[in-house]
Amino acid sequence: MPASPDLANAWFAARGWQPFAFQRQVWAAVERGESGLVHASTGAGKTYAVWLAALRAFAKADTGKQPAPLQVLWITPMRALAADTARALQPPLDALGLNWSVGVRSGDTSAAERARQARRLPSTLVTTPESLTLLLTREHAVQDFASLRMVVVDEWHELLGNKRGVQLQLALARLRRWHPGLVVWGLSATLGNLQHAREVLLPAGGALVTGRQDKRLQVDTLLPEAIERFPWAGHMGLKMLAQVSAEIDASSSCLVFTNTRAQAELWYQALLEQRPDWAGLIALHHASLARQTRDWVERSLKQGTLKAVICTSSLDLGVDFLPVERVLQIGSAKGIARLMQRAGRSGHAPGRASRITLVPTHSLELVEAAAARHALAAGQIEARQSPRLSMDVLVQHLVSMALGSGFRPAELLAEVRSTWAFRDLRDSQWQWALDFVCHGGTSLTAYPDYQRVHAHPDGLWRVASERLARRHRMGIGTIVSEASIALKYWSKGGGGKSLGSVEEAFIARLRPGDTLVFAGRVLELVRVENMTAYVRRSTARKAAVARWNGGRMPLSSELADALVEQLDAAAHGHFNGPEMRAVRPLLALQQAWSALPTQGTLLAETLTSRQGSHLFLYPFAGRMANLGLASLVAWRVSREQPLSVSIAVSDYGFELLSPSAVDWATCLPMALSTDNLLEDVLASLNAGEMALRRFREIAQIAGLVFGGYPAAQKSTRQIQASSGLFYEVFRKHDADNLLLGQARDEVLREELEIERLHRQLLKMSALRLDLQALRRPGPLAFALLVEGMRETLSTEKLADRIARMVADLEKVANNNTKA
Repeated sequence: MPASPDLANAWFAARGWQPFAFQRQVWAAVERGESGLVHASTGAGKTYAVWLAALRAFAKADTGKQPAPLQVLWITPMRALAADTARALQPPLDALGLNWSVGVRSGDTSAAERARQARRLPSTLVTTPESLTLLLTREHAVQDFASLRMVVVDEWHELLGNKRGVQLQLALARLRRWHPGLVVWGLSATLGNLQHAREVLLPAGGALVTGRQDKRLQVDTLLPEAIERFPWAGHMGLKMLAQVSAEIDASSSCLVFTNTRAQAELWYQALLEQRPDWAGLIALHHASLARQTRDWVERSLKQGTLKAVICTSSLDLGVDFLPVERVLQIGSAKGIARLMQRAGRSGHAPGRASRITLVPTHSLELVEAAAARHALAAGQIEARQSPRLSMDVLVQHLVSMALGSGFRPAELLAEVRSTWAFRDLRDSQWQWALDFVCHGGTSLTAYPDYQRVHAHPDGLWRVASERLARRHRMGIGTIVSEASIALKYWSKGGGGKSLGSVEEAFIARLRPGDTLVFAGRVLELVRVENMTAYVRRSTARKAAVARWNGGRMPLSSELADALVEQLDAAAHGHFNGPEMRAVRPLLALQQAWSALPTQGTLLAETLTSRQGSHLFLYPFAGRMANLGLASLVAWRVSREQPLSVSIAVSDYGFELLSPSAVDWATCLPMALSTDNLLEDVLASLNAGEMALRRFREIAQIAGLVFGGYPAAQKSTRQIQASSGLFYEVFRKHDADNLLLGQARDEVLREELEIERLHRQLLKMSALRLDLQALRRPGPLAFALLVEGMRETLSTEKLADRIARMVADLEKVANNNTKA
């Protein structure tokens, strides 16, 4: 018999709260056995909407010695969120005297806790998609999940658009087969395509509950003291250090977000150098730091003992830091959803405003800041699309389900096809996947390690050996990154304190005695052995900053459109908001020497210099789509006339530099055609090398490449060599291998953004070409010139060259010389 319907109201009343209408709506839907998706502002009460709904519907007044068996699975996208979520779920249980236990299962869970869970799962288990799949591989998984009533997927927007979401879809399909009436609810705050998000999570349908969206988001910008009329991207924005320091000083507690871990390291160092008295009051947080360090930072934030934390996306999601008063974002957030997510880390409670202050790293980011605020006010949030037919995930899932009690192909096929990601799976694709896990397809039949699953006489398919089962369990998941090297302090006796991890490719460039910045410290490399880099403290003033891949986030289409809208307004003499008024001198110079992009024109600029003939084109399509456009245009033009072209790209546009002149007025309309787009894009880029790089990830997910056991991890070079060998074998002897096709498709979809490129070409064809001949580079062209020089000059030489160029251009601008 379910608990009293007044249970949730009683808990709210004891705190002097009134439930919101959307919370009552969720409570009623769950009591009717319905599934759904809740979309509401960060801090609006989504967690208590579904948690109290579960308690109302499933908790019983049981005072027995044993807590209730597993009732609720709570899926979180990050291990760091799991413990925080478990703490948030506990207070209602204590206050209401319910005999439910809450446990956490993730990569951070201790061996002792895992052993307890092996005997009996808690009433509510907070876990990640990877750990859920691991639980499903246990021999008695059916019995372990026998009492499950409800699954909650937190931060659904973080999983929807990637392979982790596909992995979760498959896991949910298995749970639904065991429990046809399973209640599933998703939670999200930043989704631009709610219907798709609901359809992927709930293929059989469910409620869509839109919660409180009236949370006040205050977005302002920290204006620089001087506006550079010739801006360039790529520096860390440290010119704003004094102003950021003053803002931190005026706040009781704040988060300072950067877009890269290297940038976070530099800002932390710079703030401490400027304010040594903040030692112990400010901290650093990113995913490569040791878990103990991250835990300490999170606890200190919750307790309100830290004045500021310089962080990356590692603190983007759901962790509830009530003391945080405001957020500062260094550089452009590059997207509206990310901006909302980060803003929501402050004022994280119903009724409290969230404030985010944008800190431009160069002048053009002032326009992005104004665009972001207007797009946010208009609700222009980015859409996320679920991947389809990820065969590497399916191959991994087949082996996972063959562990333990095994699977029957017909039953599993129905289960797989019940997911959105595989609803269009053809019989031939299914048979290929079965053949691949059974004997390695047509090209790996001679190798026992790829005969992973055997069909038994009883009709069940099971993993062939315990050794292969052990290997597979270690590789479950879809997160593939560069091989990491542990970073530890050097100790003669060994066993120095762990600092975290860096990518192997970074350490490979250093020699013993070189220095690096990590965890806010300057360190000297002592030696590297067994995938561990040993370091000691250094007093050096200059050092290499540890770098990680994934630092450059592309500008979203929604923010790009809002950016062009702001430039269009400026072209017509309207400078709305403090950012646009501040950047007016730059935009006025751009208009005087060339023109401003508008919503009805496509701006192109030509320039002749000692280097050759330059074309600058501004589609505002984001870095990857602009790379595809630049390569396409260069290839199509060189097909008509012999031409050697170098390319530079940014989020705003691209530069083509050729030694000889090109009649761009004639060539551009042809070069921007959508005819034969796919074939021409593949021909214009080194698509084979890009597909090989993508295949490395696919090979790891599909279990072709084993990363090694914890004590003997393989190096990046070994993994690359192994995956490269498979790629060549498949390409020459198994051309129909679906993993090869997937690599090509992912390059087109995710790296070249072929759909966005196609939409951009259609959009550009409807615009009037505004071709301007420059006598000297204007502000927009200057930024692209710097992008081109960055590839050939060292940092010091680049800075000197830029300084000379800016001085020359400013002299002309100050003399009011018009091109």
